[in-house]
Amino acid sequence: MNEYLIQTKDLNFQFNNKRKILENLSLNIPKGSIYGFLGPNGAGKSTTMRLITGLLNEQQNESIYLFGETLSKQLPQIFKRIGSIIETPTLYLHLSGYDNLKLIATIQEVPNSKIQEILELVELSKFQKQKAKQYSLGMKQRLAIGMALLNDPELLILDEPVNGLDPQGIIEVRQLLKKLNKEKGITIFISSHLLSEIEKTCTHVGIINQGKLLFEGSLADLGNKNKNITVDIILDEVEKYHSKLNGFEVTQIDSKTLQFVLDNEKEIPELIQNLVQNDFQIYGVNKRGGLEDWFINLTDKK
Repeated sequence: MNEYLIQTKDLNFQFNNKRKILENLSLNIPKGSIYGFLGPNGAGKSTTMRLITGLLNEQQNESIYLFGETLSKQLPQIFKRIGSIIETPTLYLHLSGYDNLKLIATIQEVPNSKIQEILELVELSKFQKQKAKQYSLGMKQRLAIGMALLNDPELLILDEPVNGLDPQGIIEVRQLLKKLNKEKGITIFISSHLLSEIEKTCTHVGIINQGKLLFEGSLADLGNKNKNITVDIILDEVEKYHSKLNGFEVTQIDSKTLQFVLDNEKEIPELIQNLVQNDFQIYGVNKRGGLEDWFINLTDKK
């Protein structure tokens, strides 16, 4: 059995002869993962998702594989195994949450008994009779995800699912995705520009820039490739300490902040102790690192 639910093999795509949108893109999305697909604006994320869901046609054969088989050989029946939201979700705002789900259930020939199950899953049972136009953005997004779940998909593909949501809405969607992955075993392929949210949600990431894959693997793998820790030390006034900075590898960020690059986080207590012994008056310590810094380091090289 194939361990990857989605694979692209040297996938290329271009709208014109001037520039390739995707160049030899090879992705491997493991079964059972929550895979975060990252890249700057214009990197090719949405184009990739549109190709994987058949909204755009491949420009070469047998470059996209779903469930171990080429996408082209499985259309259109493959959509019975996939749920997706690409770009803005389509909701009928004049209908209730229940009726939105009922409409999709009718189209997909899903029994109405499934609707209550989905409403409970996305925590909208109490609001099922309320019109969708009265829903918060977070509720609308959970309803849209519920519509994508009606056919019991094995794979859920979501393009920017928390875009525009307030903090509470983001938390609710994150909790829902983790629940779907853990309790339902659904593999989730998600793009987002909110790196901190990807770090809290995903098990694996792929980072692309200018249509090329820069990194793919687990978050632990990415951390192992980017071991340096950056620490910002906030002082009352940096100029007072210039004569004491000999022996430190340091960058001045502003009039009150010095930035130190360390080999690992175990060196942080040693650094602080050293600064205190040299009479530095420390007002704050901020440790950088994680997905945001790793992402910037990778994409800035291109």
